Amino acid sequence: MRAIRRFTVRPVLPDGLAALGELAANLRWSWHAPTQELFAAVDPERWDAVGHDPVRLLGEVSPQRWAELAADEQFAARLAQLRADLTSYLTGERWYQRAAAADPEGTWPRSVAYFSPEFGITAVLPQYSGGLGILAGDHLKAASDLGVPILGVGLFYRHGYFKQSLSRDAWQLESYPVLDPDGLPLSLLREPSGEATTISIRLPEAELHAHVWVASVGRVPLLLLDTDLEENPEHYRMVTDRLYGGNTEHRLRQELLLGVGGVRALRAYSRITGAPEPEVFHTNEGHAGFLGVERIRELVDAGDTDVATALEAGRASTVFTTHTPVPAGIDRFPRHLVEQHLSVAVPGVPVEQVLALGAEDYEGGDPGVFNMAVMGFRLAQRANGVSQLHGHVSRGMFNGLWPAFDEAEVPITSITNGVHAPTWVAPELSALAAAQGGDPDDDDHASFWAALAQAPAQEVWRTKRLLRERLVADARRRLRESWDKRGAAPAELGWIAEALDPDVLTIGFARRVPSYKRLTLMLRDPARLKALLLDPARPVQLVVAGKAHPADEGGKRLIQELVRFADAEDVRHRIVFLPDYDISLALPLYPGCDVWLNNPLRPYEACGTSGMKAALNGGLNLSILDGWWDEWYEPEFGWPIPSAESPALAGDPDRRDDLEAAALYDLIETEIAPRFYDTDADGVPGRWVEMLRHTWAALGPKVLATRMVRDYVAQLYAPAAGNARALAATGRGAAELADWKARVRAGWSGVRVEHVEPHGVGDAAEVGSEIEVHAYVALGDLSPADVEVQLVHGRVDAEDALVAPSVTPLTLVESYDGNRHRFDGTVALARSGPFGYTVRVLPTHPLLVAPAELGVVAFA
Repeated sequence: MRAIRRFTVRPVLPDGLAALGELAANLRWSWHAPTQELFAAVDPERWDAVGHDPVRLLGEVSPQRWAELAADEQFAARLAQLRADLTSYLTGERWYQRAAAADPEGTWPRSVAYFSPEFGITAVLPQYSGGLGILAGDHLKAASDLGVPILGVGLFYRHGYFKQSLSRDAWQLESYPVLDPDGLPLSLLREPSGEATTISIRLPEAELHAHVWVASVGRVPLLLLDTDLEENPEHYRMVTDRLYGGNTEHRLRQELLLGVGGVRALRAYSRITGAPEPEVFHTNEGHAGFLGVERIRELVDAGDTDVATALEAGRASTVFTTHTPVPAGIDRFPRHLVEQHLSVAVPGVPVEQVLALGAEDYEGGDPGVFNMAVMGFRLAQRANGVSQLHGHVSRGMFNGLWPAFDEAEVPITSITNGVHAPTWVAPELSALAAAQGGDPDDDDHASFWAALAQAPAQEVWRTKRLLRERLVADARRRLRESWDKRGAAPAELGWIAEALDPDVLTIGFARRVPSYKRLTLMLRDPARLKALLLDPARPVQLVVAGKAHPADEGGKRLIQELVRFADAEDVRHRIVFLPDYDISLALPLYPGCDVWLNNPLRPYEACGTSGMKAALNGGLNLSILDGWWDEWYEPEFGWPIPSAESPALAGDPDRRDDLEAAALYDLIETEIAPRFYDTDADGVPGRWVEMLRHTWAALGPKVLATRMVRDYVAQLYAPAAGNARALAATGRGAAELADWKARVRAGWSGVRVEHVEPHGVGDAAEVGSEIEVHAYVALGDLSPADVEVQLVHGRVDAEDALVAPSVTPLTLVESYDGNRHRFDGTVALARSGPFGYTVRVLPTHPLLVAPAELGVVAFA
């Protein structure tokens, strides 16, 4: 029979062990090995049985064991030391505090709000589906380690994403176990009276209510909104049921709750706890974009502020990060549905102005949809992609928002992702670095990875074999569990004891399974793959994992094809598919692999941080030059798979796959396997270990989430806070900027370059000579202070298009009747070859971030 209600009873710990509850309540344990070791010492077998979940562990330990531990002086001393260490970590001065104190401008923000639809902190808190969530989790952890004052905002999904298993015929099956927040490392945000804080949003049918759960991610509070409340109608209780689940209207409700409700949760948290109000708002992908609309509503409701002024005030302090290079990955809602919901959810903001923010009102756009990424760009003064190549791709994807500008001038910059080393690096490798003098808490992270690179070759290789052995043991356990669920009898599974080999070259491949990531590229030539796996002298083994979205039938077929190949008796000891790819599977997988495979269709991998995690764990990358690998590849870091990306093959994807798969096989057969098995008298592959050392020393510091977060602080957060403060300094700064923009847009039709006169060179110009340009410009109702007149010059191609041009501002020389002006400038001709120039006029203002911000320009 079924219970009519469920809840979790939390344990009462002995007085001397109460600090265990404090350690379990802060998710720092998920990346702090000494704390994990302490919990393991409570009951090693039970620690493994509960999946390394401290909260569950504390609830399942027997009273007798508690009595033993309470009397154990050594355990008590360890507990006291770790409690003191956590207190120091939470309260001590860290990088951000030291750097902010040394900032002469004083523009570093007091607090940053980081909004994301998913957060991958630990497998114990399954609120993530893939790379976006893992990146968000690493962002918070690195911010905590650095002392950056961030607050995370997301949703609490009662069913998480989904648990993956396989049917007997290798078809992906999904299940959705219920998560009880009372049994998780969460606390309910409560009013001073003790009542749970309630956040409300008015929707067309009724009020939507949510409670706020708080996860302590080290120093960072993470607020998670939960609608599973009795006061909500049933379909509203289900708004936070699953990550990326439900129909279009369900998703829209989720994103309204995340954006609008998230801002209201932040305000409640600050009111209750006294935490500073965020000065900067960071939107991690477009799902949380409605936060900008809610901030406009707040400002309009607070006084005599119009929407245009509120928009400028909000934009100045907002950062938007786009993660997808695939248009299909962007949320787009029917305009009528957005209109129906926004008209009641954010009263006071004219709905037609909100609809304009997400309108695809550019060439090729769909006038019937509301685009969340487009709104994200329009509500943020600063935007970025997540690798240099992805920034380039994003500027091309969204060029329609700035059609008068070349792709290079579209105001989308790049900050390349990073990964949180304390989470992902095996403790054994950290110990190797420490033995060489490396200090993971030192602000100089390069010295830690340089120390690891100095470890003796035999120690490096002994440790890699240990990590490979651990992966093999974990994979066999997971294989057995998977086959049990597939209905296999125990007598059928004897082979699993021999599956994989800790002395064989191990290649890992694990990711989400959309078609562009090409899970099955390795199967293009099954006979050749078998030959590699079964090579008698230099065998290869593959460990594969990944989830397809529940609605993606094509992705499920790819998994089925891969699993059926791996089920074959002749190769199943050399290739395995491990279901339910999550953090708990990833933790042994990255360290246990020698090579990390990534073969997306270029340029559709925005970043690809799994390869970074592998690199930090002594894995070499084997990848298409996409994402971060395109940016930082060096021959000592691994091998690039030649891409067959070309216009000639654009209409022949099968041919492209054949070519790239053949290149993949060739690399494994002729370069990777020979180098791995080329060992000295001690069994150490010297050239291979040297590649690992170079990877740690040269690549290690680059791929860290701490580097990434520092980049966000310096390049985006601090400038955003500075702009926001500048707007607020005069009291009317935002209003004046809004008025100026309106005046410029209204008067731009009167701006034109009437005439350009070159002086100083003829048709036979020589290197070293100068060209002087006089530009005669009409400004209509605008003044010279409103614009910058530029000479754009440089090399030209056969069609006279400027290639990577330079820009020289021209100087106002004189003005004439009718608001006509002459601007002059001089350029030295520094190189030979075809040269060209043009003149253009752009609006300029001290608080604009990029010349293209208003999207208007006048050319000669």
